Amino acid sequence: MALVRSRRLAVYIDSHCHLERETYGDTLEAVLARATAAGVTHLVAVGASGGIAGAREAVALAARVPQVVAAVGLHPHEASKIHDADLAALRELLTAPKVVALGEIGLDYHYDFSPPEVQRHWFRRLLQLGKDAAVPVMLHVREADSDVCQLLDEVGLSAKGGLVHCFTGGPHEAEAYLKRGFYLSIPGVITFRNADKLREAVRAIPLERLLIETDSPYLAPIPHRGKKNEPAHIVHTAAAIAPLKGMSAEDIGRITAQNAAVLYGLDYHPAPALAYAIRNSLYINLTSRCTLSCRFCPKVERRDFWVRGHYLRHQQDPEAPAVIEAVLGELRRRPELDEVVFVGLGESTLRLPELVRVAGAVREAFGRRFRLRLDTDGLANLVHGRDVTRELAACVDALSVSLNAPDRDTYARLCPSRYGAAAYDAVKAFIRAAKECGLHVTASAVGVPGLDLDACRQVAEGELGVEFRHRQYQQVG
Repeated sequence: MALVRSRRLAVYIDSHCHLERETYGDTLEAVLARATAAGVTHLVAVGASGGIAGAREAVALAARVPQVVAAVGLHPHEASKIHDADLAALRELLTAPKVVALGEIGLDYHYDFSPPEVQRHWFRRLLQLGKDAAVPVMLHVREADSDVCQLLDEVGLSAKGGLVHCFTGGPHEAEAYLKRGFYLSIPGVITFRNADKLREAVRAIPLERLLIETDSPYLAPIPHRGKKNEPAHIVHTAAAIAPLKGMSAEDIGRITAQNAAVLYGLDYHPAPALAYAIRNSLYINLTSRCTLSCRFCPKVERRDFWVRGHYLRHQQDPEAPAVIEAVLGELRRRPELDEVVFVGLGESTLRLPELVRVAGAVREAFGRRFRLRLDTDGLANLVHGRDVTRELAACVDALSVSLNAPDRDTYARLCPSRYGAAAYDAVKAFIRAAKECGLHVTASAVGVPGLDLDACRQVAEGELGVEFRHRQYQQVG
């Protein structure tokens, strides 16, 4: 199921909404159009109320509308009405095209629509159905966290995991679901004044486990509270989460869209970013090619070409004019930026002429307004067969060089290349030469398990006389 390939600035996926014709009537098409205009590329329409008829309506909508996929389930409110035949029907619906999850299912002790023991009976069986069908599960939990976790531990999940929809708990509840492998989907409640406990939880939820939803037509966010909710309002939820994570609403939308694509198995590969912002820095993605095959690199370790929701894999290197256009456009659009960094998930010095040309374009357009930095493996002199540090000093202000080891053998093991043992000495020589050219140099090392970071620091600070930075293992961007 492919998502729309788009270069739009804002991208969102509503991970849980209800789009029944009974609710929206003849306005449904306008609701979908407003969602698209707001940047919502896909909506997960949940069919779990009204029995199997509700599930079938969601499947039919997904079949008709390109940006809609479906989840099918049986709501805990209706547990007293469930029969074995309903599970058989669900099993069949889970095989339909564009059905991406089993849900919503779970326990709700807030209302007395179905006795708790009946809810638990069917929740146990529905969890087993999710395992048998190998699909993600979408949980509805209200005042029942302890029993839900107990049944999850008893029955287990499929390898596809799941999400807790409309999560409004605190840090303790969040940790309970996170350790069981769940994503947590945040609704418009995050905009409410009395949602301090939820905001505390959101601060602690790892970005890679965060989703956003509207739960339309319910729980409209401020400034629409009290009105019928709709998927276009997802932008307010993202905007409320953004300051809690030190990011923009656009960042939250993009990151949670990628998370939803991973969870639901969507084919989500936008055009690779040429220039992408994280916090106050703009990163320039010149190439996906590398000199090294570092054991800890996400593209080597996990075949992962995503950084904070930006897709970075180039099938072929982009032309310099396209990169310049993207970079200058982003710098004009984002007044909060103060640094331009050549990095991506490739080695920028493999495209040295393009690097120099792009840096020159930034200087020509903006003078010294932005600090220019190059993140590099430090092997450019070895690759190009000459000392290129003066060329770099003419176009950037600072270098971050991946030292990554305290000695040759460790480096060759962690960062293999065709240069073998010569590579480590070349990195150190590059650092010395860059320092002599007047560049501000920082040597870094990724804290892979077992690496002696103190020894790396000693090489950087004691032997080479440059700053040292410890980069977190399995944390990019």
